[in-house]
Amino acid sequence: MKVRRVVTGHDSQGRSRVVDDRDVEPITSELMPGCAFFRLWGRDERATFPDDGSPRRAEAWYPPRDGSRFMINTVPPGELVPSPDLDMAAALEDLERQMPGAMAANEPGAPGMHTTDTIDYVLVVSGEATLELDGGEKTVLRAGDVVVQNGTRHAWHNHGTEPCTIVGVAIGADRVPPA
Repeated sequence: MKVRRVVTGHDSQGRSRVVDDRDVEPITSELMPGCAFFRLWGRDERATFPDDGSPRRAEAWYPPRDGSRFMINTVPPGELVPSPDLDMAAALEDLERQMPGAMAANEPGAPGMHTTDTIDYVLVVSGEATLELDGGEKTVLRAGDVVVQNGTRHAWHNHGTEPCTIVGVAIGADRVPPA
């Protein structure tokens, strides 16, 4: 998949303009063969305008409170099985460099299961995705379906027959103890 990102901003007189127009390269990893992750935009603080459109600090894969992330993810069907001869330590180091903190959010022994302090708006663009929640609850989503993910423990799987592409926006939130 080719992804073109167009970024707008304001000039010194406050007029809108295109400040960047380029293709975004996917993040891939031998740990997750066939997956492609496009990190399109993000910031670690709340936006204010006018804004010149330049990239802001967005260090970790998931945003902090008041931060946001915009991404496209493509996942092939079936289980993600790395090559048996993969240098696991090197692959994990490479993935941490490309997607800081993403693997740390995953639960050991529960493939793909993770919880983030974010509200996520997710749109399935193509294929089929299965959203798994606590207790094994599963919901199958297809192209055109959306999910509002409210900071819950979850995992994404592709049990379909073709690659699944999802578009997501994650916005940082506060997690407080239940009442």
